Amino acid sequence: MAHEDFDIDSLAAYLHLTPPQVAKMAGRDRLPGRKVGGQWRFSQAEIHHWLEERIGASDESALLKVEGVLERAAEGESEAAVSIASLLSVEAIEVPLAAKTRNSAITSMVELASRTGLLWDPEKMTEAIRARETLHPTALDNGVALLHPRRPMPTALAEPMIALGRTHHGIPFGGPRGMLTDVFFLICSFDDRGHLRTLARLSRLVGDPEFLAALRDAENPTATHERIVDFESRIP
Repeated sequence: MAHEDFDIDSLAAYLHLTPPQVAKMAGRDRLPGRKVGGQWRFSQAEIHHWLEERIGASDESALLKVEGVLERAAEGESEAAVSIASLLSVEAIEVPLAAKTRNSAITSMVELASRTGLLWDPEKMTEAIRARETLHPTALDNGVALLHPRRPMPTALAEPMIALGRTHHGIPFGGPRGMLTDVFFLICSFDDRGHLRTLARLSRLVGDPEFLAALRDAENPTATHERIVDFESRIP
């Protein structure tokens, strides 16, 4: 049902809730939905954006629950578990990233992804990333930005991937309370669910201060990737 709306039962199954729970959440405006002929309907795109917002506002325990929901849904489709280290190759890491402004950081990150040969349309991706950042900045209060377009762009990619850049010094990137950003991840996915699963997994990593300290201490792409492999192996 890739292009169909959820109904109460299918959304309940997707979120691993009961139909009455979904109906109550929708009735209290805690889920984005609408009634058609007296029956609740939920746009898949809107539900995925709702989950994305929950991921962005979640702590470790909540992230674990969200990731569990997404992984259980993926099991029904026989999808492999998400691995940040596998999606992020050494060639897609740049330390330091030569960027001093918001626009140059976006351009540099897209160019980095494009040099791997996996991103086919850097101009379209750059435009989509800038539009997403204008709509709602992805910078977090720990100096990390999780760049991504508002919707996945499968026609611009050979396969899903992540790129990572770290600047020498933090730059203004729309962070909360004006905080500077020095670590940039670019998430490129084929579909909404793949994007959400990747975002949830990556959010668990960057939410760990010890991981970020190790990442900032890495002197080159190889050392950076080794730290990601190490820390990812520690989370369930």
